[in-house]
Amino acid sequence: MTGAECLLRTLLNNGVDLCLMNPGTSEMQFVSALDGVPAMRGVLCLFEGVCSGAADGYARMLSQPAATLLHLGPGLANGLANFHNARKAHSPVVNIVGEHSTLHLPYDAPLTADTAAFARTVSGWVRVLESAAGMGAAAAEAVAAALQPPGQVATLIVPADFSWSEAGAAGSAIEWPAPRAPDSARVREAAEILRGREPAGLMLGGRALLARGLAAAGRIPAPVFANRYAPRIERGADLFAPVRLPYFPEPAQQALAGLKHLVLVETPPPVSFFGYPGQRSCPAPEDCRFHVLATESEDGTAALEMLAGPAPIARPRIARPALPTGAPLTATTVGIAIGALLPEGVILSDEMVSSGEPVWAHLAGAPRHDHLPVTGGSIGQGLPVALGAALACPDRKVIALEADGSGMYTLQALWSMARERADVVAVIFANRRYRILDVEMRRTGATEIGPRANDMMDLRRPDLEWVKLAQGLGVAASRATTADEFIARFRDALSERGPRLIEAVIEE
Repeated sequence: MTGAECLLRTLLNNGVDLCLMNPGTSEMQFVSALDGVPAMRGVLCLFEGVCSGAADGYARMLSQPAATLLHLGPGLANGLANFHNARKAHSPVVNIVGEHSTLHLPYDAPLTADTAAFARTVSGWVRVLESAAGMGAAAAEAVAAALQPPGQVATLIVPADFSWSEAGAAGSAIEWPAPRAPDSARVREAAEILRGREPAGLMLGGRALLARGLAAAGRIPAPVFANRYAPRIERGADLFAPVRLPYFPEPAQQALAGLKHLVLVETPPPVSFFGYPGQRSCPAPEDCRFHVLATESEDGTAALEMLAGPAPIARPRIARPALPTGAPLTATTVGIAIGALLPEGVILSDEMVSSGEPVWAHLAGAPRHDHLPVTGGSIGQGLPVALGAALACPDRKVIALEADGSGMYTLQALWSMARERADVVAVIFANRRYRILDVEMRRTGATEIGPRANDMMDLRRPDLEWVKLAQGLGVAASRATTADEFIARFRDALSERGPRLIEAVIEE
């Protein structure tokens, strides 16, 4: 078989049956091979950043990789921002990048680039294929590398002539690696610290923020915090809810104030998103000591279960909010409405930016759902991650909570949602502004926002017409300007399958 067919069959042998692609000339053999390998699902994306973001969302929900297929170094470069987010999320992704044929590469054609250098910025494993005969083994190795706990982007760069040449048999199935068992000595140390006289808390990340880990954490008599940039958090009124560390350093410092010890479970020590004048980068007290219960490559849930007591600690149940009828449409009233109407089993893809905190506070009393937050902070993840989550879990409703400015980075995801009939409701928080930059400008010491500076944060002249943009990409769309209008539009969107978009024009 050709190298292209060998690659596809090797991926299938290893449980990778989805390929998110934006191909070019060097990948046409792979595209052609799809008709001969019908078990591989190909999903076309109009921009490489949608491919990489959707692969991230898919991996976050299933803990298994999808493949991406990109065109040469520049195509890979277009996808780097969301590969960065996938790297921070420890999402397993098998990233296939075509390259010029080996005979053509020395001529420095217009698209020639140092593809491997681009790949190394976001990949934990990079390999340039050296022969067509090595395709099967290299593809299997790429899957194994992507799955190496806690997960990573694995990039295989394939010269075009190796895809059209004879490659031999497909690679065999690998044994999927599992997280390492927790260290019992560290469990004993953590137990002593938490029972000690000095104030101590836990911080959770990774898989420890799923239901089983939360159930165990809820049986530990200590303050429990969540890494706000963890890739996936299960929430709901029936689940123990750790305190998500605030975004800005002052409230984060207040949340951690007085702690002498912080026990880390599948997370590094906390750090502020940015550095600010006169502020420390780590919000924990300066004399706080960090202790690792489980690394990001270890089974933190098992460690928590070893640490936990036999019964949950009594905590007040959070009530579901009432609908905000008759109210203006603000980020808060949108959050209240979503919290009041959210059905069980929803997946939330969150890139609300400045609107995030008012919404998050009102979701705690909703039925059980998954929350996929910002991980690496590279703008443009919300819509693609929602697409990937919908492809991973087609029986679950996905809601993308998206700011208007960040939504424009990967608007093309709407077209793929329409084409794949993905069950996604995109809620666009349209405040016509990069609102978070108003806050950040003042925090960095630039207290005056003059008219020219204001123009760099203003999204008017012209207004973004999200209803028209969505309809032009094949997604049914509507606009809401009051809380009652939003409630009606959101109810309708929840009752129907397929992609929908609601432009929520929010008041500040």
